[in-house]
Amino acid sequence: MKILYISFKKIIIIIFFAVIFVLFLLFLLANRNLLNTFNSFFEEPIYKGSDDFNKVALECNVVWGTEYIPSMLNILKEYDIKITFFVGGEWARDNPDMLKLISKEGHEIGNHGFSHKHHAKLSLEENIDEIKNTENIIKEITGITTYLFAPPYGEFDKNTLNAANSIGYKIIMWSIDTIDWRGDGVDAIVNRALKNPHNGAFILIHPTEDTIEALPIIIKGLKEKKYEIGTVSEVLPKRH
Repeated sequence: MKILYISFKKIIIIIFFAVIFVLFLLFLLANRNLLNTFNSFFEEPIYKGSDDFNKVALECNVVWGTEYIPSMLNILKEYDIKITFFVGGEWARDNPDMLKLISKEGHEIGNHGFSHKHHAKLSLEENIDEIKNTENIIKEITGITTYLFAPPYGEFDKNTLNAANSIGYKIIMWSIDTIDWRGDGVDAIVNRALKNPHNGAFILIHPTEDTIEALPIIIKGLKEKKYEIGTVSEVLPKRH
């Protein structure tokens, strides 16, 4: 019978590298930011939801247009639709009653950063501060802890990705942009929303006068095309 022989020197080498590996894992676990830096290579922004069913999400970014939100809420209530409102921290601080109303109506609340900055130009720490400050204000007003982040202007870089990952956020973008802030009319908004709807689409809107007029047309058009309308969370793939 052949006896497997391992020299004392080889045993020491194996133990040495095993200890180094364990220490490295412990270091990563102790340094959450660094761990999530590694994770960020695998956690990319999410541009659309699941292809598995005929459902789309409406996402409304809110840092202005407060006067149009009650009308938007009334339309959504009329059609029994819940959507996702990504709100800015400064806006939430200045409009707590409106934020409470959005939450009371059963809509999902997302995070749009505190002061509508260009996040691709911010450091890791500044990105975290923008998101966390907004999270804290929203939680103080509504009791809700946000976990979805829509970066202003759709801008992000590695710092933004690392920041979001390090504090448990998913970065949400869009697959259909109505560009309703441009002010080129209701028909243009409707055409952009209904030109190419697809399973899991994230449809971006804002609270504008034209959007209020366009919204019932968009809702009816999507329903005619056999699409359900819901929140971002409802449309996200199950792996998210």
